[in-house]
Formats: sequence, C-alpha cells, structure tokens
Amino acid sequence: MHHATARILVKPTAAGIKTNLIITTDRRSYHLQLESTQRTAMAALSWTYPADELIAIKRASVAARARTPIAEGLDISRLHFGYAISGDNPSWRPVRVFDDGAQVFIAFPKTIAHDEAPPLFVTGAKGEAQLVNYRMRGNYYIVDRLFEAAELRLGSKPQSVVRIKRTADRKSRRREKRS
Repeated sequence: MHHATARILVKPTAAGIKTNLIITTDRRSYHLQLESTQRTAMAALSWTYPADELIAIKRASVAARARTPIAEGLDISRLHFGYAISGDNPSWRPVRVFDDGAQVFIAFPKTIAHDEAPPLFVTGAKGEAQLVNYRMRGNYYIVDRLFEAAELRLGSKPQSVVRIKRTADRKSRRREKRS
C-alpha cells in the first residue's frame, strides 16, 4: 500500500530566524519549531507510524487469506460427493460435503463467518465420538481423514444437530468428460 508523499519546503532567508510551523492533515496535526542556523540545513524530515503499518500488514494478510484456495492440487476425477446431510436446519447447515480420497471438505453457507461455528464429532462404528483434526478455511471445514459418519452440534436446549453420512454410491464420484 503506497501513500502519496506530501512535501513542504521551508527556506529561511537568514540565520537566527525562529518560527513555528503547524501542518494539519485529515489524520494528524504536526507542531514544529523551526530555527535557522549558519550550519548546514536539515535536508529532510519524515515520520513513521508503527500502528498504521501494523494495520496495513493485517489488512494485507486478511486479503491474502481471502484469495487463498481452499485446497491446492485436488484431482477432480477423485472427488467423491456421495454424502447425505440430514437432521436440523440451522443457519450454518452445510451446503455440500465431498472428499478427495484423503480429506473431507464440508462447505458451509457464506454466513458461517458471522455465525458461531459448530464443533465436528466424527462417530465410530459403535456410535462413539472420535477425535479428528480439522481446520476452517474460508467457509469450509477441512477434515484430515475420511469418515463414514459425523455430527455437527451447537447450542443447548434445544441443541441443533446436523448429521453427515458417507454413502456407498460410487456413481456420485465426478468423472472427467472424455472427448
């Protein structure tokens, strides 16, 4: 982010002159005391604002994260979209679920950024909750392994529960079109 540089030139006509200079911008006011001497003049004066630089760095970081793809190197021919979503219908209910053979991607509505994100519970063969690593990127959960069934639960009395179940239907695998 580049800001325009304002230049103010001051050239005294004699040594020993003292005055003040007030510079007002839309963000700050600068109060300077000026004194001319016989010695060499000060060639330049500038200010840095660490807080402004930090704000600019944070904005650039947020913008970079927004441009980052959800995942790189996905083989479209390996994507499996055969997941059934059932249960309650909260505002955060996933819109689609798919995997690439190694990770599961749970797509939430864009409004998830403003909602509380529900925790994910992967369920084992006997219905027990299993710990699983997952992270949020954009409006997606990326789960670091495949699962057959999981639940998203949020709130209490009543608790919203959304179930995700992998189907055995291999026809749901998207295939590349051959010409």
